[in-house]
Amino acid sequence: QVQLVESGGGLVQAGGSLRLSCVVSGRALSRLAMGWFRQAPGKEREFVAAITRSGISTYYADSVKGRFTISRDNAKNTVYLQMNSLKPEDTAVYYCAAPFSSLASVGPRESEYDYWGQGTQVTVSS
Repeated sequence: QVQLVESGGGLVQAGGSLRLSCVVSGRALSRLAMGWFRQAPGKEREFVAAITRSGISTYYADSVKGRFTISRDNAKNTVYLQMNSLKPEDTAVYYCAAPFSSLASVGPRESEYDYWGQGTQVTVSS
């Protein structure tokens, strides 16, 4: 059973930065592609970013491209989401997610992911 635990959320002013972490247990991170999603109040959960097992390829939602960076440290079993130039519309609960299969690639659809963390709140004030 894969378990995911996010941390690093908080309150930040617009233009500021935060780095979210997602610690993976139950399986070596090197065997998993990973993704980040977010859900704002009253809205559906949406894709933010994804990274392949090798870390060579990354994918981003248009709304965060150029501001957010997903990365991974397999030795620490941790995936990161570096968020710069934050905007009030980035306010949401952020979730990391992983597929069941080590062979799975990942993208923007929730259906591609089987394991989810509990989420970490990010609030950006104007």
